[in-house]
Amino acid sequence: MKNVTDSFVSLGHWPYAGSFGFNTDILATNPINLTVVLGVLIFFGKGVLNDLLDNRKQRILNTIRNSEELRGGAIEQLEKARAHLRKVEIEADQFRVNGYSEIEREKLNLINSTYKTLEQLENYKNETIHFEQQRAINQVRQRVFQQALQGAIETLSSCLTSELHLRTISANIDMFESMQEIMD
Repeated sequence: MKNVTDSFVSLGHWPYAGSFGFNTDILATNPINLTVVLGVLIFFGKGVLNDLLDNRKQRILNTIRNSEELRGGAIEQLEKARAHLRKVEIEADQFRVNGYSEIEREKLNLINSTYKTLEQLENYKNETIHFEQQRAINQVRQRVFQQALQGAIETLSSCLTSELHLRTISANIDMFESMQEIMD
């Protein structure tokens, strides 16, 4: 153990030939050590590094392929959506046109219906006026007839004597008998 301890203690000088020790001259040992380490890494790590790079390359290619497929699917869906949008816009225009046509048709139907209703109301009004005129005329006629009848009764009552009354009755009886003979 003394040898190992001495080698650590005497790091400042070159070891003797045939003995093992550390070279502390950085400028002399680093390029050699680095070359050896790099050589070993390249020799042994070349396959691992190639495998890692190939795996990474495959993952990138798969990702690109998947992205292209997704892009193609997205473009296809976009085209379908655009076609559906155009179809919906056409249907909306048709509904709008049909809606305006339906509104105009309903408006004309409403105007015609209102016109017919107004005509019927006008006819009802005219019939009511005519009925009320007839009723008023009939009332006036009835009133005039009652007054004329009352006046005639008063005139007959004041002028009619029993002799005149008997003569009128006989004349009427004679007239009925002559009518009965004509009928037989």
